[in-house]
Amino acid sequence: MEIVVALVFSAAVLFGADRLLLWLESRGHLNWRRKGRRRLSEEPTAGLDSMLSDHTRR
Repeated sequence: MEIVVALVFSAAVLFGADRLLLWLESRGHLNWRRKGRRRLSEEPTAGLDSMLSDHTRR
């Protein structure tokens, strides 16, 4: 009986976490399930990336 309670509790926690992450996604805080991943090649590069790139200074 204890194993059934533990499985039900685990399922409830996972369901709650999923609903929380979907709510955060709807607010624009993260990407979880509904939206795909961002393509990092299309994102603008940071200033640090441009400073560390291999170009010669004269």
